Amino acid sequence: MPAIEVGRICVKTTGREAGRRCVIVDIIDENFVLVTGPKSVSGVKRRRCNINHLEPLDKKIDIPKGASDEEVVKALEAAGLIEFMKERVKLKPTPALFVKKV
Repeated sequence: MPAIEVGRICVKTTGREAGRRCVIVDIIDENFVLVTGPKSVSGVKRRRCNINHLEPLDKKIDIPKGASDEEVVKALEAAGLIEFMKERVKLKPTPALFVKKV
């Protein structure tokens, strides 16, 4: 599994942005990171995210820690990943959704 590091491209697996790709901008602590889409590219707002809700991909861009959305967009363009970021990922449903509540 790829490492959680600044510049790593991930897929959000839970929440309203599930299935969208994002970039790790900063590491807050051992459980949380700061991610951005940016919103203009993939629809993911800059926000704190639990690393358990991310699936890191093998792609990485070269950005400084705490990079602005404009810097992230420039790095994505330089790497030719803008169209890749716009694609949504089809996630498999989790078994918890099918458990009948009593």
